[in-house]
Amino acid sequence: MFNSKKIAIAIISVSAIVTACSSGTASPSAAPASAPASVAPASVAPASAPASAPASAAAPTGSVALLLPENHTPRYEAADKPFFEAKFAAVCAGAKETYSNAAESDTTQQAQAEAAITGGAKVLVLDPVNGATATAIMTNAAAKGVKVISYDRLITAPTTTPDWYISFDNEKVGQLQGTALLAKLDSLNLGRKANVVWINGSPKDNNATLFKKGAHSVLDGKVTIVVEDAMANWQQSEAQTIMDGAITKFGKTGFDAVYVANDGGAAGVYASMVSKGIDPKTKPMTGQDAALDALQRIVLGQQYMTIYKAIQPEAEAAAELACNLVKGDATVPADLTAFSATTVNNGTADIKSVLLNPLAVTIDGANSTLSVEASVVKDLFYGPTTAAQICDAKVTPTLPAACTAAGVK
Repeated sequence: MFNSKKIAIAIISVSAIVTACSSGTASPSAAPASAPASVAPASVAPASAPASAPASAAAPTGSVALLLPENHTPRYEAADKPFFEAKFAAVCAGAKETYSNAAESDTTQQAQAEAAITGGAKVLVLDPVNGATATAIMTNAAAKGVKVISYDRLITAPTTTPDWYISFDNEKVGQLQGTALLAKLDSLNLGRKANVVWINGSPKDNNATLFKKGAHSVLDGKVTIVVEDAMANWQQSEAQTIMDGAITKFGKTGFDAVYVANDGGAAGVYASMVSKGIDPKTKPMTGQDAALDALQRIVLGQQYMTIYKAIQPEAEAAAELACNLVKGDATVPADLTAFSATTVNNGTADIKSVLLNPLAVTIDGANSTLSVEASVVKDLFYGPTTAAQICDAKVTPTLPAACTAAGVK
C-alpha cells in the first residue's frame, strides 16, 4: 500500500483532455545500473489518501499480463516492471502475473496481448506502443471479458474504453519544461526573444502531444522557434540528426536554447553540439525522466533541467487495481478511493484515472524547481547509491568536484 506521508499524487479532474505516456532514450552508455530503490519518493505523497487496506481477499479468477511498449528507455525494465511485480506479489498472493515488452512494435504488442488472453489473462495492464491504433487489442479484450488498465499512455483508439488510466499529468510536464526554460532564458538578459530549437517526442505517443501542448502554452509568443521537429521513435540518434540539421542551417550562434522532450533526446542534442564545437553550457536545454546521464549533465552544467516522475507509486497503483480486477472485485482499493471520481476523456468516454504529479529538477532548485539533491538523491531514486552513481568519476573525472559544489552527496 502507499505511504501517505511520502507519496504525493496530484489528481486532476479532466473532462476533455487526451493523455498518454512518455519517455525517451537515455544514452546507452549511461543507463541506470540498477532499478530505482523500492522506496516511496519522499518528495511526492497522496493528497488526502485514506488509510490503507489490503486488496480483496477473493480468489484470483485468472492471471494478469503487464505489457510494456519498448526497452530502449531505461525506466520500463529498471523501474516500472520491478515495482509493479513487487507490489503485485505482495498484495495478490496466488495470482499469476506475466510480462512482455513489445520493443516498439505494434504488431508484436498485439501478438503478446493475444497470447496473454489465450493463456488465461483476465486483466491487461497495457502501456500501448501506439494508443491510437490499439483497436485490435481492445476489441479482443472486450470480446473475452478481459479488463484493461491503460498504463502510462492513454489508449485513444476509437470506441475503446479502458477500465482505468494511470499516468502523470503530461500536459503539466510540458508546462514545467517551458516555465523552467523561460526563466533560465530571462536570466540571460538577451535583450530580445530567445531563438529556440524545438524537438518533440514521438507522434505515436499521445503523451508527446501533451508535452508539446503544455510547453507551447508557456513559450509561444515569448520565444522565437527557429525550427520544430519530432523524434519519430524517441531515439537519441533522431534528436541528434535534427540538431545537426539545425546547426548546419542556423549556425553556432543562430539559436540560444533547445526545448527537447526527454533526456534521451537531450543526450542526442548534447552529442550534436559537442561534435559541432558548441559548448552545451551556453545553450540551456530541457529534458525529462531524470535519467542518470541527464542528472550528470545537469551537475556539470551541460543540461539545464529534467522532469522527475516518481514511477513507483504509478506502478504500484496499477498493481493494486490489477489485483482487485483479477479477483473480480469491482471496488476500488482503499489507497485509491479518494481518486475514483477523477476522469480523463480518451475520445470515447471519461475513463477513471489516477494522475501523478511531475516535478521539475535543476542543479540548484532555482525558479520554483527542485534541486537534484532535494529530489532524486533524497528519494534514493537509483537506490542507496544514487548520489555515488551520479557523481561517479569513472564517467567523468570532474563529476565528484561538481557534485560537491552543487551539494549533491
